[in-house]
Amino acid sequence: MRRRWRSAAAVILASVLGLSACGGDGSSDGDPGAAGGGKQQVEVFSWWTGPGEADGLQAMRQIFEQRNPGQAFFDAAVAGGSGDKAKALLASKLQADTPPDTFQGHAGAELQGYIKAGDLEELNFLYDELKLADVFPAQLVEQISVDGKVYSVPVNIHRSNVLWFNPGVLKEAGVAGPPKSVEEFVAALEKVKDTGKIPLSIGSEWTAVHLLESVLLGSLGTDAYNALFAPGADWNGAEVTRALENFKTIMSYAGDPQDDWQPAAKQVADGEAAFNVMGDWAYGYFHNPPEGGLGKTSKTDFDWAPAPGTDGTYLWLSDSFTLPKGAKNRDGAIAWLKVAASKEGQDAFNPKKGSIPARKDADQSLYTGYLADALKDWSGDKLAGSIQHGVAVGQPWLAEINTQVGLFLGTKDVAALQKGLADAATANAQ
Repeated sequence: MRRRWRSAAAVILASVLGLSACGGDGSSDGDPGAAGGGKQQVEVFSWWTGPGEADGLQAMRQIFEQRNPGQAFFDAAVAGGSGDKAKALLASKLQADTPPDTFQGHAGAELQGYIKAGDLEELNFLYDELKLADVFPAQLVEQISVDGKVYSVPVNIHRSNVLWFNPGVLKEAGVAGPPKSVEEFVAALEKVKDTGKIPLSIGSEWTAVHLLESVLLGSLGTDAYNALFAPGADWNGAEVTRALENFKTIMSYAGDPQDDWQPAAKQVADGEAAFNVMGDWAYGYFHNPPEGGLGKTSKTDFDWAPAPGTDGTYLWLSDSFTLPKGAKNRDGAIAWLKVAASKEGQDAFNPKKGSIPARKDADQSLYTGYLADALKDWSGDKLAGSIQHGVAVGQPWLAEINTQVGLFLGTKDVAALQKGLADAATANAQ
């Protein structure tokens, strides 16, 4: 079976050299700084271009334009799930001192890389004005702060460790329900394989790293998983070896890699595949009406459970927006941040995106189905930080992890993968 994986280095190089923002509503010369009618354009840089996520962004955009008639939204989104391509292009813009007015970033180690590089203005003034410390969870504010200064506005909380499955495919294979352990998962994959259906759908290379973090968590447990990102962590131990062997076994049941996470998720919703491990942004894609999603029915066309072995732990990430130093339209960027921080903005955005709000005072009646489960679990589960989505590791470390996983997908050499991951941890853990 031919695999279409590319190395992380090649993806980043192609991104920097060949990508441009997809904002089709900008000025004709491509300059996002000015708009017609005396309006100032606000360049909002993200990677939200797919169904569900783009719909959520559009919902916030409408509120922004209603509140700010003198500002014009410039959609500078770059396609590609997880933002690897967008972040590569963003790095080139920051290096050239031509930042967007505001850009999306993951809370945690990824965001702190921008802070330490001096790329961001601190936002304590905005938090004081809007009293945001009263409505955001304290742990989240801590993750986006350095030395008491806060540098971004979180718009949501996502869960990474979600197992999406097709109930009909499982029933056909004789699988009673979603597997609760890694061992049960492997047994279920084998049963589905015997039916001729795809046991596990997979997307582009970053989705394999996304899968790996859930396998590590499900194999090691929460405390041992979190300890991997502390100084002096032991990535060479026997338990990590066992986890990586589990990853190899699970990947052996994967179908042909799709171009991104959406077509891989669609294989599950359409009954072509049994399982997919993806973040809860997939819920918006599954559930939203056909003009912005697949229009599928919860519990019939698709269902969900914690990734095998991870029940009771919320493998979390958060999208947030920043104020870059040197933003061309600083006032417009602040206006956008106010919408992103607002109860109205988050309640418009998150149900479509498939995430729960960062604010604690959001309208819970808007969050049904999977999202109601997520709200409950977020308040009671143990927490672990996502690798692929920037909570547990910064961008240099993540780039090395992506490289090692990319190599492994070609070689299937667990020993080489473990050594590469151990070397990356030694070079990057602080």
